[in-house]
Amino acid sequence: MSIQKGDFIKVSYTGRNDDHIFDTTDEEVAKANNIYNEKGKYGGDIIIVGAGHTVAGLDEDFAGKEVGYKGTVTLPPEKAFGVRNPELIESIPITKFKDRPQVGMPVQIDGRTGMVIRVIGRMAQVDFNRFLAGQTVTYDYEIKEKIEDTQGKVQGLLSLYIGKDFSIKIDDGTVTVEVEPDLTFNQRWLISKRQIASEIINNTDIKDVIYQEKYNKDVLAPKTPEK
Repeated sequence: MSIQKGDFIKVSYTGRNDDHIFDTTDEEVAKANNIYNEKGKYGGDIIIVGAGHTVAGLDEDFAGKEVGYKGTVTLPPEKAFGVRNPELIESIPITKFKDRPQVGMPVQIDGRTGMVIRVIGRMAQVDFNRFLAGQTVTYDYEIKEKIEDTQGKVQGLLSLYIGKDFSIKIDDGTVTVEVEPDLTFNQRWLISKRQIASEIINNTDIKDVIYQEKYNKDVLAPKTPEK
């Protein structure tokens, strides 16, 4: 049966613009192209087709394909990272920066993420456009699996958003997710946990999501500083 909107699938991919690889689920490709993240999870992502878990054009291309499909799709800016908006290039006084701005430096200004593209005297030009905005990109991808079981769907969503596996227990329509205490201070987790719960409830037979923290002597013991 072909892939439809709402299906959970495991997909591996490599994205590039021209000859530059900017994203991949392949660990060796990431290392070879100097984009490896030691905290990242490789091997493929579990996503919901049509849920916006990847760029629009790639998401749309999954529909109608079969498990095992391998292909390439080239996407214009409006189906990838958006059209470049010149109004999002702004001149900012260098006094607004924590460190002296340098061309190519990523920065956070008033809660917005941008990149310094020019420094002139006491002013710096910052591009607040989305990464790769205005560029045509290409994805090579493979649909590796269709996820049918609830446990796999829940684990897949947690891994997609947080980049790690969790201990979970499902019982009579309720999933209990054991949360490591260290995640209490993880900004990514704090921002995503409500969205994860929403997607679990709206796309599986789960009715309730419980996040549970567990403390013991090992967790509470003072940590030995790394040398």
